[in-house]
Amino acid sequence: MLTGLLKVKYPLIQGGMAHIATGKFAAKISNAGALGVIAAGAMKPDQLEQEIFECKKLTDAPFGVNIMLLSPYKDELIDIVIKHKVSVVTTGAGNPGVYIDKLKTVGSLVIPVIPSVAFARRVEKAGADAVIAEGTEAGGHIGELTTMALIPQVVEAVKIPVIAAGGIASGKQVVAAFALGACGIQVGTCLLVSEECPIHQNYKDILIKAKDTDTVVTGRISGIPVRIFKNKLAKTYITLEKEGKTKEELEYFTLGALAKAVHEGDVDNGSVMMGQVAGMLKEIKPAKEIIAELFASARSELQSLKI
Repeated sequence: MLTGLLKVKYPLIQGGMAHIATGKFAAKISNAGALGVIAAGAMKPDQLEQEIFECKKLTDAPFGVNIMLLSPYKDELIDIVIKHKVSVVTTGAGNPGVYIDKLKTVGSLVIPVIPSVAFARRVEKAGADAVIAEGTEAGGHIGELTTMALIPQVVEAVKIPVIAAGGIASGKQVVAAFALGACGIQVGTCLLVSEECPIHQNYKDILIKAKDTDTVVTGRISGIPVRIFKNKLAKTYITLEKEGKTKEELEYFTLGALAKAVHEGDVDNGSVMMGQVAGMLKEIKPAKEIIAELFASARSELQSLKI
């Protein structure tokens, strides 16, 4: 069970959501019994260090740091988490193999986010402690395989623990993740509507109003698929993509778009990242309540199954 590995009450990791998962937010999630994670993706090294200080000030529970390996500061960010002996390091957008031995010298667990069996095998061989297998239902940067298809294949392929992510916001989905062979879950979208989440109220309102078909994937043609709310930005991006704009031109078009949504509340021209489960979210609640209800509901659903 993931609880023993992470030393937490619930087998749940909070997703590393750039511009959203601050030290304060991660501390709230850790204090709620899960593993809070600081998202270093958009941070410079000094910013990450300040967020780690803030998190340590607010919780004595374990917490993690998510590092996007496309970051130009990745080496410095790794040095910061080593300096502070962060309990867990999750990674995305690359293979953390060259950093794993260094991280393990200070006792950090290394848990990469992976989109395929091949990548899971690669990071296992490199020494990863577990993997987060994320289905295409998730918000933000995604792969192609669905959670339902991905998890059992990864579980079959590797010996290290597998954590399920993508499309999880209810007790039923928690039970499904475990039935597929996962030892725990990672969630992001359902925590965006927590009282403690630092996104703009406009962003939360969009999540609460969202329907099942209100997300779209941009970047499929250019090879950088991202699931976001189907707004003006998304529609324009897809049009530009079909017109043959280069990856660089598309990146320039979305420069600062996530921050615009998160901090300014511009839900028309901002990148409102959310998973397909957004249509299931109906109210804003404390994070502790959201997490506790997920597992209470899962236990209830498990007892009611008739197979």
